[in-house]
Amino acid sequence: MGMTPEGKVKDKIKKYLKEIGAWYYMPVSNGMGRSGCPDILVCHHGIFYGLEVKAPGKINNTTPNQDREIAAINNAGGFAYVVDSVETVKEIVG
Repeated sequence: MGMTPEGKVKDKIKKYLKEIGAWYYMPVSNGMGRSGCPDILVCHHGIFYGLEVKAPGKINNTTPNQDREIAAINNAGGFAYVVDSVETVKEIVG
């Protein structure tokens, strides 16, 4: 089975985060976690990021739960974004 377009973007992002020495965690979506939590949680140089990863061209396809969690992270002083490429993550985190 091939990797999804979103999965390919996630792999590139994970590789980049490892290269720059960022801590990251990908919450498991099995119904036991927090609904709408971003796909990748990152801490780099003391800054917290939540990255909701979408397939290229699907950046506007967030759910109400995802929108709620992104807003909550931003309201708490972190930075949450919807991304569809590693290039965007490099602009945000790098």
